[in-house]
Amino acid sequence: MKFLLNTGSTIDEGRLAKGGNKYSQDYMDECAVCWISPEDFNMLGCPEKVKVTSTDGKHSIVVNTKCTDSVVCGDVFMPRAIWSNVVVDPWTFSTGSPLYKGSPVTVEPSDEEVLSAEDVVQKLYYGGE
Repeated sequence: MKFLLNTGSTIDEGRLAKGGNKYSQDYMDECAVCWISPEDFNMLGCPEKVKVTSTDGKHSIVVNTKCTDSVVCGDVFMPRAIWSNVVVDPWTFSTGSPLYKGSPVTVEPSDEEVLSAEDVVQKLYYGGE
């Protein structure tokens, strides 16, 4: 399904990141997640995990799901962290800041593993796992 991805800080994401805990399980639990409206969550089949893919289809990341009324149908939310950065459109429109709000993405159920922050870096930036 096609969605618009919005990213941003959450209270716990900020607390953990500023506290130097970006490699902790708590940080992964808070940030390796895609928030989905109940209606869209049901249409996806109530998956435990989803694969979020960039608009160009070149980049994807598997994250856990959170069914919540905090997002509207057609939108998904991911805390601003390494997991969402994989699929955020890098185009900056000459502002120097990527499109953290309203990036088109595809979301589909997945049985793949949710990677830790270290594993995401290793896989994406060093070509290994």
